[in-house]
Formats: sequence, structure tokens, C-alpha cells
Amino acid sequence: MDTSDSKIVFDDKGVCDHCNTFYNDILPFWHTDERGRKKLEDLVNKIKKEGKDKDFDCLMGMSGGIDSSYLLYIMVKEFGLRPLVFHVDAGWNSQIAVNNIERLVDGLGLDLYTEVINWEEIKDLQLAFFKSGVPHVDVPQDHAFFATMYKFASKHKIKYILTGGNYSTECVRNPLEWMYYQSDSIQLKDIYKKHGTGKLRDYPVTNILWHKIYLPYIKGIKLIRPLDFVPYNKEKAMEELVNKFGYQKYPQKHFESRFTRFYESFWLYERFGYDVRRVQFSSLILTNQMTREEALRALENLPYDPENIKHDFEYVANKLGITVEELNHYFHLPKKTYKDFKSQESIYNVGAKVMRVLGKEKGGKR
Repeated sequence: MDTSDSKIVFDDKGVCDHCNTFYNDILPFWHTDERGRKKLEDLVNKIKKEGKDKDFDCLMGMSGGIDSSYLLYIMVKEFGLRPLVFHVDAGWNSQIAVNNIERLVDGLGLDLYTEVINWEEIKDLQLAFFKSGVPHVDVPQDHAFFATMYKFASKHKIKYILTGGNYSTECVRNPLEWMYYQSDSIQLKDIYKKHGTGKLRDYPVTNILWHKIYLPYIKGIKLIRPLDFVPYNKEKAMEELVNKFGYQKYPQKHFESRFTRFYESFWLYERFGYDVRRVQFSSLILTNQMTREEALRALENLPYDPENIKHDFEYVANKLGITVEELNHYFHLPKKTYKDFKSQESIYNVGAKVMRVLGKEKGGKR
């Protein structure tokens, strides 16, 4: 990490706050040995008991990326869970993602439920974010993903949602100015009100109070991150999936979505100077999956393919129903941040303090 994170702080030894947060707040409480496995086995037994005589015992989100794919594999083959595999199609799936989902689901003999987001609405919402000038233009897609899954779990009284979120590849968080909270419905609605052209009738909207308080404490729906309880090495996991299912690799994390690939590798990098590889590599360095020297060498290359970016630019513009010139116009708009629009940041800040006091936010979980 570097000063492209404007809030980065270095101590007198030159160590940044991202590293110190890992060493002080995550590592001492993160156990992937027999202690973690015992906790996970206890959770699995509870899930199985409550899911007895039901068609499935939990809900597991599946994007086709390595985290969710490996999670699905080990929880079925190693721990014997019977999940309903849940996929949200926001219109940007790469063919590789579609292939990976199909291979895992078929190979494990599972059922797949796919929720398709209203394309006209999410398209208008994504255009509104481009027009707003903010960096976090991937929010409409991310918000739809987890809002849809939470609503499905609530409607069908599913008590356990398993997610591929993990410390092993995500212990360093993206700075807030790079990627603002995707769950902030106030900001989403404000940006859409100012820059959208229609109304969001079908698009799934959630809010922090609903999914952070009502669902877990009133409805009893629990979000579990099993990969935090077991050893998880990204490259080894990927090779195992390649060998067992013919899993296809992505050049970079999150590239299962064509929109996210364009946004993270090109838009953020060229328009704002934010290189998300710094966050991803930093996590891998801290968890001993990559050396700092390897990361620095990789950062010498562009995060996108300069020979294909013209095609990607045209693809995104055409998919959104605008011209390349219009998308290029948005690229050169004055830069804005999440602070230029209404938000729930104060609620997030208070909630984080409360959770830390209660001892439930060790390691800065989302």
C-alpha cells in the first residue's frame, strides 16, 4: 500500500496502519489450526441439525470466483453440507464464470438457484454512478448481489448464509475513498435521484439496519465465513479445483464479472490512480502467499491489457446502451467522492465502535 490511500499512516518504523491492523487486530484472533476447525465443525453440526429433513440446510452464494468456488467444494465434500447454491446474475457474467459455476454445481450434484436482476434498472443505475463522478461505480452490482441473497433467505426462512469472504486474501481492506460501502442505500438512492432517469421498481434495495440488526438479531439469520476457520491458500485451492473440475483461472481477483474487470483494472487505475492490486497483494504478503518483491515486480505491469482495453471500452459502452464517446465523457468528468452525496457513514462509524466494544468486530469485519 502507498499514499494513493490518502489516510494511510506510518509508524516510526515505517510500517503502515494496514499492516499494524493485521498484526494487532486480526492475526492474534484468527485460528486456522485445530481450534478453528473445531469451531467450524461445531457450526456445521448445528447447521445440519437445524436443516434435517429439509431440501437443503444453508444458502451459499456463488459467483464463479475462486473464494466462493473453493468454499462450496470443501463445505460439501469435506464437511458434508447440503447447500442451495445461490447466484445473482446482474448481466455482466463472463463466460468463464458461467462455465465455472456449471462445473462446480454439476460436479458436486447440487441445485442452483439464479436470480436475474432487472437489466434496464441496473443499467440505468450504473449509468447514474458513472455520471456522478464517484470512483465506486461497481456499487449497483455489489448491492444487488447481497440484497437479493438476504431477501431470499428472509423470505424462505433460511437461517444460515455461507460466504467466501476471508482474511486469507482480504485481510487488507480497500480504502473507503476507493470503494465506499456498497450497502449504503441512502447514497445509492441519492446518486440515482440526481443522475438516474427512471424508477427502481424491481431492483433489490437493502439498508444497514435491516441486514446488520433486523436479520441477525430478530430473524436469526447468520452470515458465516468458513474460510476463516481453515487453512486457505489461493493458488493451492485454485489448482485443486482445476484438477478436480476443470476450473478455469482468472487473471485477477473479481474478474468473473466483465464489468468489475473493466472497473477495477482500468477505470479506477487510469481515472483515479487507485490500483486494487496493492490491496490484494498486500493481503497475500501478510498471509505468506506472496513476497513483497513478487508484488512489486507485478505492479510494474499495467493492471489491464493495453491491447484489449479498446475492445473492453467498446463492450461496456455498448452493453450500457451508450456511445464510446459518452463513456469517454464520463471518464473525464470532475472527480467526486462518496462525501459529495448523502450517506449513512455516521451510522457505519457508530456501529463499528459499538461492535468493537462488544468484542464482535475483531479484525475489522465488514
